[in-house]
Amino acid sequence: MSQKGLGATARLLITCDDRPGIVATVTGFLYNHGVNITALDQHSTDPSGGTFFMRLEFQTPHLDVSRTALERGFAEVVAARFGMQWHISYASDLKRMAILVSKTDHGLLELLWRWRRGELPAQVTMVISNHDTLRGAVEDFGVPFHLVPVSAEDRPAAEQRLLELLGDQTEVIVLARYMQVLSEGFVAHYPQRIINIHHSFLPAFAGADPYKQAHERGVKLIGATAHYATAQLDAGPIIEQDVIRVSHRHPVAELRRLGRDIERQVLARAVAWHLEDRIIVHGNKTVVFV
Repeated sequence: MSQKGLGATARLLITCDDRPGIVATVTGFLYNHGVNITALDQHSTDPSGGTFFMRLEFQTPHLDVSRTALERGFAEVVAARFGMQWHISYASDLKRMAILVSKTDHGLLELLWRWRRGELPAQVTMVISNHDTLRGAVEDFGVPFHLVPVSAEDRPAAEQRLLELLGDQTEVIVLARYMQVLSEGFVAHYPQRIINIHHSFLPAFAGADPYKQAHERGVKLIGATAHYATAQLDAGPIIEQDVIRVSHRHPVAELRRLGRDIERQVLARAVAWHLEDRIIVHGNKTVVFV
């Protein structure tokens, strides 16, 4: 959804044990408060004893109570009854997003281009890099650029500087080929808020230089994976993946070129879905309503 079409859209995400009456109770509650439900998606891991997931979009121009009152009433009348984990967000409240990058620009520029076109509903507050290479490209978009060099000797100090820049107000952090391993403590500071793009179809070829690994194995498909960052490297909940067919005729350089195209698309889709509250994390998996 473009930023121009956000209007009075609200989104409700729900996770709870599956049982009869959930949809009727939720929709009835919202109807009684004057909203119009314009999208509803649901999924159950098992109709008997499974976990139930639901995403609703609803319009609030005729909402008869304040946001606070709506959320308090939902908690008391609906969520408590079904033991729900739930969250209501409002599309007009654009999430504050920061992008971390090193020297490779394709993922970064794809995000900034889509953001400038209104295709990514966010406030891009800053780009942070451990190199100065992309400063000019970033500043051409009118986005603040911060250089935070990293070395083995000063890695803790560099992470502390990242935390100072990002603060507690940053709601989304995108690692657009940020070639530094973030510590467990840093990742824990932003749970399910750090999105990473890995230039491989995980779990295959994790770690360094996956295209060289793929070439050595003679693979027929290469891909990219966007996932939430966790303490375990390249093992967080997967948001989106894609692949392209290759052959023995493709050298490593061509695999990298083809891979960049996939990475840009996969990362952009994952970030958009996060910004539009389409993702529910459940354990080490995601439910993505698209």
